[in-house]
Amino acid sequence: MTQEDKIQEHTTQDDKQIPHYVAPKWANKVPAIVALTLLSAVLFVIYVFYYWFSPKHLDVGYQPVQPIPYSHRLHAGELGIDCRYCHFNVEKAAHASIPSAELCLNCHNTIKTDSPHIKKIKEHVENNQPIPWVKVHMLPDYAYFNHSRHVNSGVSCVQCHGRIDQMDVVRQVQPLSMAWCIECHRNPEKHIWPKDKVTQLWWDPAESAEEMGKRLVEEYHINPNVQCSTCHR
Repeated sequence: MTQEDKIQEHTTQDDKQIPHYVAPKWANKVPAIVALTLLSAVLFVIYVFYYWFSPKHLDVGYQPVQPIPYSHRLHAGELGIDCRYCHFNVEKAAHASIPSAELCLNCHNTIKTDSPHIKKIKEHVENNQPIPWVKVHMLPDYAYFNHSRHVNSGVSCVQCHGRIDQMDVVRQVQPLSMAWCIECHRNPEKHIWPKDKVTQLWWDPAESAEEMGKRLVEEYHINPNVQCSTCHR
């Protein structure tokens, strides 16, 4: 027997002693399945944060209970009190004023004086303490928004706050997100009303809203900025 025959015989004996494991064909798909699973997981996380954690879902509908109930539906709707009576500096300042207890008593010193809620207001005035109203529409500190600039350009209260005159308890109806603001700045004609109608929340234009908006944008010389520094200063 030659040396090569001995080596071949020895190799054949070793092969018989060592079991052979052959992976099933589906195992070839494992890397693709793992990659697809990881990609799906990443896309799902992105979707969750982009969609469900967006202001559209987290902030819209926010309706806190106030320390003293105040019905905008009654005051602004049924009684027709102009928004600027309580938020008196909305046309002059960046921030819309929150009405003080003293302002409430301009009417309620003689109206519904026996109401327990009105008595609470009087207590705040007597103790020189502001009413701790809960803020509904909140913007982050790094975002600058000027109420007067928008109101004086024909942006109605409705565009951001909805039909406040139909709410017993104020709630947030718009996301107030950066994307939402940018959309308005890029297409202002959809959101511009005549300046003398901005606080008439029930007003309905006789003409097409977009056609009216295009005309008013040109008439009021409106050209909103979309640069970052406009809101982030």
